Amino acid sequence: MTVTADTLITAAALLGALAAIFGALFTVHSWYLKQGKQDADIVRIKEENALIVYALSACLDGLQQLGANHTVSDAKNKLDKYINQQAHK
Repeated sequence: MTVTADTLITAAALLGALAAIFGALFTVHSWYLKQGKQDADIVRIKEENALIVYALSACLDGLQQLGANHTVSDAKNKLDKYINQQAHK
């Protein structure tokens, strides 16, 4: 079997096409794995935000009990309204 220029060009084209196909498959696979990680991060962030809102509500309630009623009452009412709206979605 003799190796000619046409054989080398055909082999190089085949290798290039295979490399492009495997590169595309690897990119799609990486994107899919990243989506799963992002979903887990979103769940974790939502849990943290719920804890932060609960702590903020407790702080505003404590300030109200200490007599700081000017904007504390407004903020507490708005936070309670927001929490209620989100709970009913």
